[in-house]
Order: sequence, then structure tokens, then C-alpha cells
Amino acid sequence: MLIAAPLCLAALPALAQDAPGTIISIIGGLAPDDLLNIRATASPGGKIEARLPNGAAVKNYGCKAVNNYPWCKVEDTQDAHITGWAPARYLSPNNPASPPEDTATSATAAAAPRPPPEEPQLDIAARLGGGDPADPPSAAEIGQTAMQDAYALAFAAAANAQSDTALDAGIPCARHVGQPMTRCEISVAQKGGDSSVTVTWPDRGARIINFHDGKPAGSDSSDEFRFTREGSLNMIRIGVSERFEITDALALGE
Repeated sequence: MLIAAPLCLAALPALAQDAPGTIISIIGGLAPDDLLNIRATASPGGKIEARLPNGAAVKNYGCKAVNNYPWCKVEDTQDAHITGWAPARYLSPNNPASPPEDTATSATAAAAPRPPPEEPQLDIAARLGGGDPADPPSAAEIGQTAMQDAYALAFAAAANAQSDTALDAGIPCARHVGQPMTRCEISVAQKGGDSSVTVTWPDRGARIINFHDGKPAGSDSSDEFRFTREGSLNMIRIGVSERFEITDALALGE
């Protein structure tokens, strides 16, 4: 369960604004034994670059909304090598300014040729040269063009679906106290609205995590089961040491 821990920034005079466009934010709102994931991308499924505790200070370069969920670009004030993205709700204060673009990315984008703007799609009659009322297209021509459009749309939808539903080969996991997160292979079995995610440890052995109505519901372990959520990411803890991060899409086999 998340703990709403109000922070008194007035008691931290040294953590003033660092530079124009940058503020200092304090991490808070985590459960006492939890750490905040700093991710390479603004996504619950992004690679974890580091984990920071309540009270840690970070430079906050600005926030943006991803799927209506605010993320901020941050840098650890104690280690400039630790940079990435964190959910805005764990940062006080968050930075409403847009984050700076990556220099290399911006330069590449500027150098790349820009595609011409798309022209508005003409209706079927105009595409068949039937804009003139004196020479309208036949019903057969209209039907053939409509069928071609339908095939094109179906092909594009299938390609998007294949791209969107490709499952990751594994999930972030940890088995022992103090162990950094690693990758575990998974398989998903579904029955009705429920599913079971079998997580296989890199050093053998497995853990089964059950989902009911899309939410974590328990495991095959007798140890305490609990979880918190970051957007569509389920952060699951079993006992005092086991940790798993499973997205809703993976749990539902999507």
C-alpha cells in the first residue's frame, strides 16, 4: 500500500532550483521498504536504470503525459550517471515544464529529410474520375475500389496488432534480499477472465502468480502476497525477498 508522505521542502534550503528549467524534486509516497524505479523510457515497461528510496533528491528536467499518466525526466543529484524517467506522483514538487530533448536525437531528426505532408484522401467517386456529374463511376468500379480499400485497412490493422501484442521475453524479477532486478522467463495460461503467470528463475525453479479480473490475486507460495501499481504495471512482492514487475498486457496475454 502506498503511503502518502507529505514532504516539507522548506526544511531543505540547500535543494534550491538548480538551473533554469530544472528543479530539485524529493522522492516520496513509497511504502517504507519500497524503492522508486528510474526507467530508461517513460513507460511502466521501460528498462530499470536505478532504484531510489524515499527522501532521495533528483534534478527534475520536466514532465510529460504518456497515456494520460505523467512522467518526469530526472537525474540523481548524487550520481549524474543515474538518469531516466520516474512517475510524477512520487516527486514533490514535479516539474510542469516539458523535458529537454536528447541532443543526439534532435540532431538526427533535424538532419533527416521530412516526408511530404499527406494530401487529403479523395472520396471514391473523385478517385475514379467521376467528379463530373455527366460521367459518374459505375457501381462495379465503386465496389472494386471499396474492396481494395478494405483489404488495405485489414492488412494495416493486422500489422499493427502483431506489433502491439508482441510479448516481451521476460519480466524484471528478484529472488533474494538485496538482489538487483534481473530477467525471468514467463509463460501465461488463461481460463475465462483469469490467468496464471509462471515465472521461471534464471537459476531454475519457478513461481506461479495468479490474476483475477486482470488484477494480481495470489501465488503458489504460502508467504505474504502484496502489490502496488504504477499505471498499467503491477509491482508484486511475495514474502520478504521476491519481487516481480508484470504489466497488465502480459498478465492478460495480449
